This record gives sequence, C-alpha cells and structure tokens, in this order.
Amino acid sequence: MNDALRAVLTDLMETPGLAGHEDRVRARIAGWLRRTADVEAETDRMGNLWTTFPGEAGTPSVLLFTHMDQLGFVVRKIESDGFLRLERLGGVPERALAAQAVLICVGGGHDLRGVIANKSHHATGPEEKYQVVRYRDLYVDAGFDSEAEAADAGVQIGTPVVYAPRAMAIGRNRVAGTSVDDRAGCAALIALAQRLAARDGGPTVHLAFTTQEEFNLRGALPLAQRLQPDIALQIDLMLASDTPDAGDLGDMRLGAGPGMSLYSFHGRGTLNGVIPHPALVRLAEAAAAARDLTLQRSAQTGVLTDLSYVQLVGAGVAALDLGYPMRYSHSALEVCDLRDLDGLAILLEEMLARITPGFSLSRDGGAA
Repeated sequence: MNDALRAVLTDLMETPGLAGHEDRVRARIAGWLRRTADVEAETDRMGNLWTTFPGEAGTPSVLLFTHMDQLGFVVRKIESDGFLRLERLGGVPERALAAQAVLICVGGGHDLRGVIANKSHHATGPEEKYQVVRYRDLYVDAGFDSEAEAADAGVQIGTPVVYAPRAMAIGRNRVAGTSVDDRAGCAALIALAQRLAARDGGPTVHLAFTTQEEFNLRGALPLAQRLQPDIALQIDLMLASDTPDAGDLGDMRLGAGPGMSLYSFHGRGTLNGVIPHPALVRLAEAAAAARDLTLQRSAQTGVLTDLSYVQLVGAGVAALDLGYPMRYSHSALEVCDLRDLDGLAILLEEMLARITPGFSLSRDGGAA
C-alpha cells in the first residue's frame, strides 16, 4: 500500500494548484479516481471535485473531504527591470521565503522558473544578518531584463506563483516536499476510494476534494450546502510535536498513526474552530481499536480548517477533524509519513462501516 500511496502523493505534490487555481491538480485527482477506483467525479462552479458512493436508506450521510489547493503567491507588481513583486496568498511564513525556488504559472499549463532573491551575503551589513526580510520587500528573479520581457512571457499582475513543486523520499517511509498540506490528505482519500468502490452496504459517502481552503476556508461551503450531509469528516494535517522546537505543542508523532482533533480554535479574528461531535469521537476510538490502530489526539489553538464553516450548514452537521501528523507546516519542505496515511485510510474505512441505520447523532445520550 505504501508504494501506491507514494506514487499518488508524489504525482499530486508535483502538480501546482494555488488556491483559486486548482484546475491541474483537480484533473490529476479525477484521473487517479478513474484509474484506481473506476469512478467518475463531478465539479461545481467553485472547482470542488466529488464523487458519491450510494449507501443504505435511513443511514446518516457523510461528507468526507480534504482540500486540494495550496498556499503561495500572486504577482503584485512587475518592476521596470523585470523583477517581480509578490503578494502572499494564505499563511505563508516570511522567514521561510528568501532563496526559495518558485514556479510562475502563466496559464495553459505553461510555467516559468524563478527564485525569491536573497541579498548577497557579501553585501549584507551586520545589522541585517539576523533580520527577517518582509515579504513586501522581497522580489523574484525570473531571468527577465525588463517589464516588457516579463509581459511577453505571459506574466501579469495576478499570475499565480507557488513554491517550486518537488517530492522526495527521506528515510524508508517519509516524504518531504511542497504541498504535503494537503495533497497527503488527497492521496489518503484516493486510497479510500478503492475500498469504498468494493464495499457492500454502509452510509452514503460523498468523497470530496475542495478548493480555496488556504485562501478563506470557505471553498467547501457551496458543496456542503448542495449535499446537506448529516456528518462531515474533514482530513488535514495535524501539527507534529516530535521535533526539538515543537515539543510543547502536544503529543503527535510521525509514524505513530492517524490523528483526531478534540479541539481547534483559530483565535486571530475569526473566532472559529471545531469542538467535535461526541458520537464521532466515540466512533473514531472504536474503529481504531477494532483495527489495532493507534489514534493520536490533538488539541490546538492557532489552527483552523474549512470544517469550521461546514459544520454550520443547514440545521448543523456533526463534525470531526481527522488527519495525519506533519512537520514544518506552510514551508517549502513539509514532511509526512506514509504509514500514517495508510493508517488513516484504514481508520476511515472502519468508521464508515460502523455508521449503520441505528447510528445516533443525538446530543442527549445517543451513542455510536
């Protein structure tokens, strides 16, 4: 299973798909669904992609989704000497930008290479050596000598720019590279699609890959409003705390199994987050025990997913965030472990099999 996961994940990580510009990655995911699960997918005006596996009548319906977009930049200005100024799209950390290679996506599947400039060391004064350069002061060198040359190459204000896509194996089971967040979640759901295509019974499952999560977390909303699920299970990274600089975040380790969020809260203006439905927490715990999986637990402030908004659709949706531990979030080189993705697909399969016509979502003593 890990070899198949690696192949899908590598392909998706190497395909650019900035938030709002997901067309190429959406096409790759649709192709993988056809090849591996023999299913066709639908799209909507937002660019969301989904396929439905019909289930038993009277069983709660499930929206199981992950986002396919990635964070990055758009061109803000083209200087007269051909250098490009960028505007951030999503939570891009300024201290991780200088000297990064980027891909400038000028349209029609055509891309240009560039580098975010880093002032030459020999020209850097003592007062600058320990400073983080603001993103508005950074510029991209894409090999142009003039604004006209950049324009002739197809670069315009608003042109999407992403970290130069790459995926590489580190160790036996780990993958490092761009957009692990959340192409890893996409790979896990593609693996699950194969299992759902072969199942007998269970709930109706809408398996979805959503847009613009890195922009405003609301790309999934029109799809949720359309499908009106009873249950929403969202898949995304969970902050690994097994590095020397992250030990106080919690107890989430790469290679130790999939994770479940018991609390998330952004706190920076949105006042939004997710406290999961207790029946779904019990469901995840029972499913993990049945398949002999370690289910890691997370409780974080400063994180937010699009589930925060999906849970408020209609009369309210029973919600739970699930995922996999990941290191170095929102940098050009994130790291995940294929064993966690495999375990996540197994966990989801078991959870869905346990959602029967008698599954209760009552807050007044109902149990899974």
